[in-house]
Amino acid sequence: MYRYFFKRLLDITLSLFGIVVFALPMVVIAIIIKCNDKGLALFKTERVGKNCKPFKFYKFRSMKCSAPQDCAPRKLDSDAYITKFGSFLRKTSLDELPQMFCILKGDMSIIGPRPSGISETDLVSEREKYGANNIRPGLTGLAQINGRDVLAKDVAKKAWYDGEYAKKITFFGDLKIFFKTIGKVFNRDGIVEGKEVLEDLPVEKNEK
Repeated sequence: MYRYFFKRLLDITLSLFGIVVFALPMVVIAIIIKCNDKGLALFKTERVGKNCKPFKFYKFRSMKCSAPQDCAPRKLDSDAYITKFGSFLRKTSLDELPQMFCILKGDMSIIGPRPSGISETDLVSEREKYGANNIRPGLTGLAQINGRDVLAKDVAKKAWYDGEYAKKITFFGDLKIFFKTIGKVFNRDGIVEGKEVLEDLPVEKNEK
C-alpha cells in the first residue's frame, strides 16, 4: 500500500511544504547566481524518468553558461566550469532545491534512484537488469547514502544499489534514507568534484 499510494501522497505533501519553506531562500539563491554569471538561474535539461521516459529536470545553475549542456555529469570536468557560488551550492546540495517542483509534478520522488542523464546509456542499461528503471527517480536514494559522488566511478555498483531499493520500498526504509542523507549533506560526506570524478572512468571511443 505504501509503495503504490502513500509514497506518492508523502511526496506531494513534503514537496509542497518544501516549496513554501524554501521559497525565499530560492529567490535569494537565484539572485546571487544572476549576479555572479550571466544567464538563467535555473539549469534545465532532460533526464531519464520512470520506465525510461524523459522528463524536464531542474537544478540551480552551478556552472558557467559556457559549460557543455548535454554531457553526462559524471563525465564532465566541472573544475573548468563551476563558479565559486556553484561550488558552495553543490557541497550543501542547495542546487537540488528546484527538484521539489519535479517531485510535485510526479516526475520524481523524494526517495529513489538519482535520475540519470539521457547520454548515460551505460547506467540506464545496468539499472534495467535490476528493475531500477521501473520506479520514479528520487532526490536521494540508497546509492547516495552508500557513496554519493564516489559511486560515479562504479556504474554497476550504483545500479545494484538502485535495484535493491526498487525491490524493497518501505516507509521505514525511505525514512532511514532520508535522515541518513541529511547527515551526509551536513558532513559533506561522499562529495567528489571535477577531475576526481573523472579518474579511473573507462575511456570511450570518439570522446574528447
